[in-house]
Amino acid sequence: MHGAARSPTLRAMTTRTPRYGRMLSDFEVGATYAHPWDVTLDGGTIALFQAAFQDASPTYASRAYAEALGFRDRPVHPLLLLNLGLSFSVHDVSEQAIAHLAYLDVRFPSACYPNDTVTAQSRVLGVKPASSGDRGVVHVRTTLTQQDGRPVCVFERKALVRAGVLEGRPADAAITAPAEPLEEQPRLPEALRALPTPPKRPAGFGGLFEDFAVGDVVLHQLGKTVGDSEHMMLTSLVRNSHPLHFDEHYAKVEKQSFQGTRVVYGGLVFAWIIALASRDVAGNAVWELGFDDGAHPNGVLAGDTLYAASKVLAVEARDTHWGSVTFRVVGTKNARPDTLLSSGRDLFGAELAKKDREQKVAEKVFEITRTVLMRRRG
Repeated sequence: MHGAARSPTLRAMTTRTPRYGRMLSDFEVGATYAHPWDVTLDGGTIALFQAAFQDASPTYASRAYAEALGFRDRPVHPLLLLNLGLSFSVHDVSEQAIAHLAYLDVRFPSACYPNDTVTAQSRVLGVKPASSGDRGVVHVRTTLTQQDGRPVCVFERKALVRAGVLEGRPADAAITAPAEPLEEQPRLPEALRALPTPPKRPAGFGGLFEDFAVGDVVLHQLGKTVGDSEHMMLTSLVRNSHPLHFDEHYAKVEKQSFQGTRVVYGGLVFAWIIALASRDVAGNAVWELGFDDGAHPNGVLAGDTLYAASKVLAVEARDTHWGSVTFRVVGTKNARPDTLLSSGRDLFGAELAKKDREQKVAEKVFEITRTVLMRRRG
């Protein structure tokens, strides 16, 4: 016998509770966070999103129509891209946030196609502590890019974040402080920048450029009741990791929800409201030129029914075939916009700017300015 075998060295057990997102003091203006998600957009993801939102814009639904416009395939819907960019950023930016406050300058500068792989990063533009000292507002710019480095969705947002430093966050390997200024991004993808002649369609929805005039209000009649498992499944589909949207124990028992239960993720509410409006104002649109000045004044819960209304703010002829129309789009829950308007409510006024509580519309859950490129008649 050449000696007893040695016992392996026993290591004392340690426990860790990793946490993600950031508290207010963890943000540094100018820092860029490279988000870890790296996702290939397969046909199943795209089809599920299309089925969940039923958007009528033909560019994103029809390969034949998209190819006739000069795209190599039908582009991925812009609001799927926005939801991916928002959700990817939660891991580093807002998993500890109290609330999402604003959408600013949302653009879609390049087309993204099925089987592209997308990643995202966010740069901190501002950190503003509240006078109360227990929270503050963080302003970031997020860029979603596909595998060749082309930006396919760029937007800014503001989030309300608790004061302090987050304990338990793993060390970041992918934070940089860029020296280069932020690049201005175009509003149209390359295929549309020369404004091609629109393809003929055997049939189409109403609402061509000439049908809209400043001041017009369109009351969209379809409603959408949000299903419980539906909103959690779609939240997971786009990789949103904030437990407020899918963890009932976190929301109710740990009392981390301002509603006392799970709250529907705002990016889905955004997409449902735009989809509810699409037959009336975007069935002849070919691209989202941008969204701006958006907010969620009130939360949405499973079982709520959403409605939409659009007010025309501006119209601009681009050439003989195309024009752009700017709308103020609002979403309501459990009350139709026409009912609210007929009762004298200020539905299109910026909700968060209203100082008088009596003027606020408790049923309003979304508001944003939207500009689309659409076909002209003839």
